[in-house]
Amino acid sequence: MTTQDYYDAPQHPTKKRHPVRNTLLVLLALLVAVAVVVAGYAFSLATAFNSRTTTIESAFPEDSTRPTRPAAAEGAMNILLMGSDARAAETAGESNLPETPEGSRSDTMMLMHIPKDRANIYVMSIMRDTWTEIPGYGMHKINAAMSFGGVPLVVQTVEGMFDAPIDHVVIVDFEGFKGLTDALGGVTVDNPIAFQSEGVNGEFFEQGPITLDGESALKFVRERYAFADGDYQRVRNQQLYIKAVMSEFLSGSTLTNPAKVSRIVNEISPYLSVDEQFDAAAVGSLAFSLRNVRTDDVKFFTLPNLGVGTSPDGQSIVVKDEAAIAEIAAALDEGTLGDYLETANLSGQGA
Repeated sequence: MTTQDYYDAPQHPTKKRHPVRNTLLVLLALLVAVAVVVAGYAFSLATAFNSRTTTIESAFPEDSTRPTRPAAAEGAMNILLMGSDARAAETAGESNLPETPEGSRSDTMMLMHIPKDRANIYVMSIMRDTWTEIPGYGMHKINAAMSFGGVPLVVQTVEGMFDAPIDHVVIVDFEGFKGLTDALGGVTVDNPIAFQSEGVNGEFFEQGPITLDGESALKFVRERYAFADGDYQRVRNQQLYIKAVMSEFLSGSTLTNPAKVSRIVNEISPYLSVDEQFDAAAVGSLAFSLRNVRTDDVKFFTLPNLGVGTSPDGQSIVVKDEAAIAEIAAALDEGTLGDYLETANLSGQGA
């Protein structure tokens, strides 16, 4: 082959590199790797939650006894939260408090309402001595529903009070607050009233911003004897604590720290009992839908009442404000609870 023949012969084209395509392939590989890690992390959290929580079997009453959700409220969610406090009940000698399925005492009750737009969370405390109709048993303090008929009767009682369906049930053992608080690195509350908690290991809580560790948090949410209005202030303190926990959990320093989130899930899960449908997948889906909610979007209040009274058989009770409760029921039906709270005068009945 002459030199001329070489230049005249067809040449095999050299493969050109495609930097854009190569970059996209690298990015795709990174995204796949991240997705695998995230999926593994999510699976780990879900496994921890599902394996460590207790399932409440048959948490709801018969469908025929339950209210339906009006079209205007479709997409909203109501979660019944109950707190059990076995250690404090034993210490205070309150053996008459009704037991939860796990043998602890039903001591605190809240109804969490999440509107369909997922822009806010509303948490209503229900005083444990609230005098109300318990289906099949007549008028009693609301916390007696647990001993009469377990969780299903509590659900039926609260649903009857507002004529609104409850979607999920969560029972929290107060002992879990200790590990949860420590896993968060402590929580800060703006304490409205200085007080000394009861007991040999009582603690003094100054007025103003204070940071609580696990042990202090337990004392803070339990105390009621130090206050002139007893259980009313305890309920307000519990609201302050829960809001502080939510604030810390929703902070960037927590949400961007997988190890911290994992510690929180592992610490609180053993102290949670949930209905059969409220598994890790349901909790995760709800959490994702609330991803834009911040602390200021969470509103706390207390079931409107007329103060302390006496039952026909001589018990000290909390008397419901029936007119205000009817307005709340209407707001739940119409999906306008936020509007109601903007105009309602609930001063002194919650944070």
